[in-house]
Order: sequence, then C-alpha cells, then structure tokens
Amino acid sequence: MEVLIGALIGFAAWFVLRFLVMGLYTVDQNERAVKTSFGRAVRVPGGKTTLDDPIAEFLRSEERPRYAYPQVRVVPPGGPYFKMPWEKIYKVSIATMTMNMAVDLEDPSANDAGSKLEAVTKDQLNTGLTGQIRYRVSEANLYAFLFGIKKPFVHVLAYFVSVLRQRIANFEAKPVALPAGAVPDAATPLAGGEMTGISINDLRKNLRDLNEYMDQECRATPARYGVIFDASLITGIDPPPDVESALAAINTAHNQVSSDISLAQAAADQRVVQSKRAVEIETLRAQAEVEPVKSLAAELSALHKGGPNVLGAYMRNVRLALFDKAQQIYLEAGK
Repeated sequence: MEVLIGALIGFAAWFVLRFLVMGLYTVDQNERAVKTSFGRAVRVPGGKTTLDDPIAEFLRSEERPRYAYPQVRVVPPGGPYFKMPWEKIYKVSIATMTMNMAVDLEDPSANDAGSKLEAVTKDQLNTGLTGQIRYRVSEANLYAFLFGIKKPFVHVLAYFVSVLRQRIANFEAKPVALPAGAVPDAATPLAGGEMTGISINDLRKNLRDLNEYMDQECRATPARYGVIFDASLITGIDPPPDVESALAAINTAHNQVSSDISLAQAAADQRVVQSKRAVEIETLRAQAEVEPVKSLAAELSALHKGGPNVLGAYMRNVRLALFDKAQQIYLEAGK
C-alpha cells in the first residue's frame, strides 16, 4: 500500500512538473512566437495566406503561387502562456539587426574575411564593395521565416548579394542632361563624355541611385522569405590596385575639364547679361531723346487747332525768347 501511494505521489508530481510547470512560457518584448500542434503551425481562422496581406503587393504575378504561405497565429509579448505537451513554441526576435554586407554566414573566410564584397562591373573590372544592411524578421510572414527556409538569413543575404552583383554588372550612368532649348550635336561632345565606359566612376557618382535600386528590389523579401530590409547603405567602391592610379588621373583630368567648362560658361553668361543690359540702356536713351520731340509735336498740333493766328503767335514768342538769350544775331538782309 505504501508503495502504491508513493507511486501515485510521484506520478502526480511528474504530472504537475511536466504539464503545468514545463507548459508555461513567456514571450519577451522584442520577440514573437508561433505555436505548433503535432508539428503543424496554428493558422489564423479563415485559411488566409500571405497573398491576402499587403506585403504581397510587390510580388510578380508568376511568383504569387510560389510564395502563398499560410498566415499563422502570432503569440504577442507577455505571458505566462500555457502549452500542451504535444505543442511546441518557436520564438523569433523581431529586433532590427545590422550586418556588413560582405559577411558570409556559412564561410567566415570568404570575401576577405568579411571585409569586402567583390563584384564585376560592365567594363570587366573586379571591384570591392563595402557597406551595411539593416534587416528584421517580418511579423506578418513568420511561417516563411520559420518553416519555409532552412537558413533564412543565409538565404536572404545571398539573395541581396546576387541582386547587387547583377546591378553592378549592368549599371549604366544616366545620360547627361542638355540645357533647356539646346539641340544635341554629334560634332560637339557633351561635358563628361570622356568618362563614358568607366563604370566604376559612374557607380561612385551614383551611389544614391544604387542604394535606392536595392531598396526597390528588396521590397518583396517579406513576402518571399519573411525578412524585411530596412535599408541598404553601400559606402565604398574600390577599383583594383592596378587601375587605381589610372582612374585617379582620369578623374583629375575630368575635374579640370569640368572646371574649365564651368568657368567658360560663367564668362559667356556674364557677357550675355552685360549685352542685354547695354541694349536696354541704349533703348531707354533713344526713348528719352524721342519723347521731347513727340511732346513738342503734340503741343504744336494742339496750337494749330486753336486758330490760324495762335501758332504764329507761339512762334513769335519763342523767337523773342531766343533773341533774349543770344549774344549775337545774324539777320538775312533783304535784297
């Protein structure tokens, strides 16, 4: 009897420890959790998928059937929560993480030990890229992150690197904008035309466009892999050492040519402004000389209309005023 009672007490203690104590769990503030029952993630009611969520709007039409993951019930921060023995809890941190884009999570020695990412430009130069990326787990697609990919961070970083290398290999600078009203002339090269084909210089001058392109291309990663790219920042593009000096010389020459062109344009603009001002001054001067004549003509016309003797009297008065001011008068003697 005592043995049976001891067994019952031991079983009761094991039951309480196994089902009650070990069945309690909590979720931190920067975590989200997903519960599985017999290995199957607990879905939200209605059988919704990620295609019903706004994160799927950036998927291409051919990708939508492939990335139709079920929406799972997310356990929010808090607790304690309770789970049954046949249930399992998967916790995921949703905090934003920053990583060097050259780091290879599977091979730490790759890319110069994670210090520089190599990429080939359109003119077949092997360049080194440096920068950082910020990413976090998408709470709206935890199924893809937990169960859709074996190593999600490795997969997503590899996707980012492949998109970046593809963009570097096909990057072309924007055409030089012509001034307003200018007509392109094949005989007159545009400023900066001597740099055509030097893609490293194009990339350096258009880092902002490159970063914006990467942000646009990575908008679909939450629906694909359950990872959100908050930002990508490419900070440096280094050419091979054997062409660094040549590129430096080209850049120096280009800067000098650009400076000379800017100075010439400024001088030409100043001369145009001065010429316009001179034309305005001469126009005003001519108007100033013409206005008294017009006024006198209008006054004489008005006097002539006043009567037959008015204009003669006016001319006599003017002649007398002139005689009063003159020191010598020469009169024509009558024959």
